[in-house]
Amino acid sequence: MNRFDKLYITYMPQGRTAFNAYICAGDPDLETTAALIREFSRRGVDAIELGVPFSDPVADGPVIQQAAMRALQNDTSLEDILTMVSDIRKDCDIPLALMSYFNPIHSYGVQRLVADASAVGVDGLIIPDLCPEEAGDLVPHAREHDLKTIFFIAPTTSPERARLIDEYSTGFIYCVSVTGITGARTKLPDELRGSLEALREATTKPLVVGFGISSVETVRMMCDVADGVIVGSAICAKIAENLEKPRTELVNNVAGFAETLAAAAAECIRGKGE
Repeated sequence: MNRFDKLYITYMPQGRTAFNAYICAGDPDLETTAALIREFSRRGVDAIELGVPFSDPVADGPVIQQAAMRALQNDTSLEDILTMVSDIRKDCDIPLALMSYFNPIHSYGVQRLVADASAVGVDGLIIPDLCPEEAGDLVPHAREHDLKTIFFIAPTTSPERARLIDEYSTGFIYCVSVTGITGARTKLPDELRGSLEALREATTKPLVVGFGISSVETVRMMCDVADGVIVGSAICAKIAENLEKPRTELVNNVAGFAETLAAAAAECIRGKGE
């Protein structure tokens, strides 16, 4: 069974919210990325969104852009990332999705990427600049390999388009909390709760919220309506803050931050408050 299916089959009936952490592979190097993934898994993070560095990340704010540039300066490639995942799978079973813009996937080869990613233990693909209408080559191959295809629903998405996205999405639906790019925010839109509740009437798939979630408070805000939350920019910022420290200290500090957010999600049960 795909690891994301196993996660949400377990969590959704319990009303639990999964905590997903985003990190950019190769920031500051792949050895540290692998150490972070293993430590996150030990400290209660439920799933990993692993960014593939790209030179023009149009959906990302400055913090993740800078993380991608650090990774690219180390010549981090998609091949290197898949090799790292293969090694991680020897002792770590955390659900893992690659988040990549389409250019690196196109260069690698769509069918080849799907086969290779599935073979090394990747569980899903998140491609911000690929819309369902243009995903015809990818989706059927991904389904053959039980590799989840995760598409975005934004606050401005119409009900008709939401149904199309639901049709193409497997694993979960990535619900963008705000219009604009990624980045930590201190407050999320008041209307987000209503839009998620309406979306839940239209799909049985897990609803996982990203963009703007950065603190214990914003994690707790989402736990009553979301099946999962994703924190990215705040974690990448914590990596940047620790770049000059020994790698073991960097891993401990960043994983400790992620642990507090994961604990906040674990404490909340939908319908019972915080």
